[in-house]
Amino acid sequence: MRPNPERPARLRPRLVGPALVIGLLGGLPGGLAWTATALIGVPDPVTLAALAIVKPSAVGTWFASRPVAASPTPRVLPAQPRPLPERVPWKGAAVPLATVLAATRTNAFLVTQDGILVHEWYRPGFDRATRFPSWSVAKSVVSLLVGRAIADGRLKETDPVSALLPDLSGVPAFGRITVRDLLDMTSGLAVPENYDPWNPLVGTAGMYLTRDLPAFVKAHAALSSRPGSRGRYRSIDTEVLGLILAGLHGKPLADLLAEQIWQPMGAEADATWNLDAPGGTEKAFCCLNAVARDFVRLGLMVADHGRVGPVGIVPPHWIERIATPARRAVDGWPYSAQWWHVPDGDDDIAAIGVYGQYIYINRDTGTVIVKLSDHGAEQDEAETLAVMLSLSRALSRTLAPPPRERGAD
Repeated sequence: MRPNPERPARLRPRLVGPALVIGLLGGLPGGLAWTATALIGVPDPVTLAALAIVKPSAVGTWFASRPVAASPTPRVLPAQPRPLPERVPWKGAAVPLATVLAATRTNAFLVTQDGILVHEWYRPGFDRATRFPSWSVAKSVVSLLVGRAIADGRLKETDPVSALLPDLSGVPAFGRITVRDLLDMTSGLAVPENYDPWNPLVGTAGMYLTRDLPAFVKAHAALSSRPGSRGRYRSIDTEVLGLILAGLHGKPLADLLAEQIWQPMGAEADATWNLDAPGGTEKAFCCLNAVARDFVRLGLMVADHGRVGPVGIVPPHWIERIATPARRAVDGWPYSAQWWHVPDGDDDIAAIGVYGQYIYINRDTGTVIVKLSDHGAEQDEAETLAVMLSLSRALSRTLAPPPRERGAD
């Protein structure tokens, strides 16, 4: 069955668009515009202007970043091209896959079946060496690091945030919010995702542009609901998790990712993680930039219960935590520890980022699909996941062994 198409819309405009630049700079003379952006703690006017027009796939280079070192021994991805189904379901019709990729402005589309790369496609202008921005797929990566910290005894899901971040110890709201609330998007923090582009310093847009993420978090401690009572998609929840991880380990989030996941899983290329300012704090809720094949490797590791061959990277019990829907749905969809569940699907989960970024994992069929795009906000998510579910089931059927004849030895 298709994923539920009635998911409540979380659509929002581009994080940075023409309206944002106009709203911020409003015709100020050049020198005053630079002063104004410095005073309110956002990027300079040139960067803002560029962000207003560049495609989502190109924004990673416009922010400061910290490297995530690749593995000295990359994991080999065996490739064996196989034909995909000629047609896939799309908005009530059966259409060629190429039609869907064009309609959703896809830049890279990779499919693995049982650990074998069976399909790899890039739009002209992109290739194996291109670093693609993850957008909110980074949230699911943060979850894996949290799972390791819990397994190591550094962290418990019941820990209140105020006990983990000394700078927030005197903020009442963070004394009520637990790690579990952050993981499952039930913190109740009143930092909206759906913001007014004419008021760009509010909500996620403000967090995306701020040059001081810890200060932003501390200044946005108001609650819109009781922690644990309601599932609402809030990027600030993941940013707080990132601050917790960096504080517990005493090192930047990018370094932690390189040591604990990126290198052990066999990443072939250095990634980068965008920061709020040079030498600053990672935007944990978004903005991990990596080559498509390394996003595939990440999906394969999760699909194999957190392992790469005999090497355990993420504890299996954390993979099961991710794979089990939490008590509260988020915006109408089952959700757990920063990963989405496909309604009416198989044993499938997905890391999803704005503008059409996906790591889709179907453990029933042994399929991992990565799709990286320049599509509109959160447009066509249910329909896109329906395509991936259809592809994974079709590949599983074509590769299944023939049934044994009755009476055969």
